[in-house]
Amino acid sequence: MTRSTPAWAEGGDPRYLLGTDNQGRDVLSAILYGSRISLAVGFVSVVLAMAIGIVVGLVSGYFGGMVDAFFMRIADVMLSFPTILVALLISGIARGALPREMHDSAALIVLVFAITITTWVQYARTVRSSTMVERSREYVYAAQLVGRRPFAILFSHILPNVMGPVLVIATINLAMAILIEATLSFLGVGMPPTNPSLGTLIRVGNEYLFSGVWWVVIFPSLTLVALVLAVNLLGDWLRDALNPKLR
Repeated sequence: MTRSTPAWAEGGDPRYLLGTDNQGRDVLSAILYGSRISLAVGFVSVVLAMAIGIVVGLVSGYFGGMVDAFFMRIADVMLSFPTILVALLISGIARGALPREMHDSAALIVLVFAITITTWVQYARTVRSSTMVERSREYVYAAQLVGRRPFAILFSHILPNVMGPVLVIATINLAMAILIEATLSFLGVGMPPTNPSLGTLIRVGNEYLFSGVWWVVIFPSLTLVALVLAVNLLGDWLRDALNPKLR
């Protein structure tokens, strides 16, 4: 089957709303499948980064001293490198260490790991600052007086009071994680063509852009923009909803 233009264009097939690519594959189906992968990478990496950042931030902010200095110096080192550069480095190391036949099967895990390592610092620093304020509250002193253990105080009492800013950061980082995945896939070090994400679809479609097959790259690109915009709008709404000064 040859490629066809979008359904509303001249020569379009009504069965394929957004047309087909050079191999006759439905562009709309590919976008839906690629969006699922991009969202999965974003959600999993954000959840893992949030879990690591929350634990590090709680421990650093509550205990302080050498523990705080150790974790914050690691965070400072991570912040000194561009996010996309660290993700590229980790992806390159993983591809060099793994056998070639495992590259495609391990691509999703490598992407999630690379994004997680580069985004946990924001959660850690935010939770640390909030924990340093909360640890001097009366309810923390009361929990200490009744014999609650430090980690019980951290996760039962302090954590619920510092989750507001974390949820806002999570929505912002979800959009950033989707963009990092798309960038890595576009550069050829992300998801393989056999298991494409939005970034992979854009990279493959870009090869045919100047041959007149514009819909293969335009529609995945617009989908990526709309997806990131929707997540950012969700973050703005969540920030306003959790801000007590705006109630």
